[in-house]
Amino acid sequence: MPLIWHQSQRPSTLLRQHRFLWQPIDREVDEAARAQVDLSTYADADGFLDIQALTCAQLAGTWQDQADLLSAWYSGWYNGLAKKHYMDIRKGREAEHELVVYCKANPQMRIIQAIDIVFKSMRERAGIKVQ
Repeated sequence: MPLIWHQSQRPSTLLRQHRFLWQPIDREVDEAARAQVDLSTYADADGFLDIQALTCAQLAGTWQDQADLLSAWYSGWYNGLAKKHYMDIRKGREAEHELVVYCKANPQMRIIQAIDIVFKSMRERAGIKVQ
């Protein structure tokens, strides 16, 4: 089961046939899909998000395309800080997945704190030492 849903994957239409009756596959999945929230909900009056204040619960509770947008923004931010001008798509997807998994387990944490933990873990596994 995906950790977060893309808008085209909202499971309210997922059905299975059982003894000639159509019924939802999983009531909890259906309820979780309806609980997804657009990131614009957290924007200020001018439409800006305070990226440093967003929590893991907010990331885990939004649509997949919006989580992808946030991940791309954070990737650009971190690459800019490191004065790098490239993006490793495979590692980016891996980092986003690990971030969402971590955020599901730690909803109270701010996303930027979770990113730090996930990046350090990924670097450690890859044998990369940061000074």
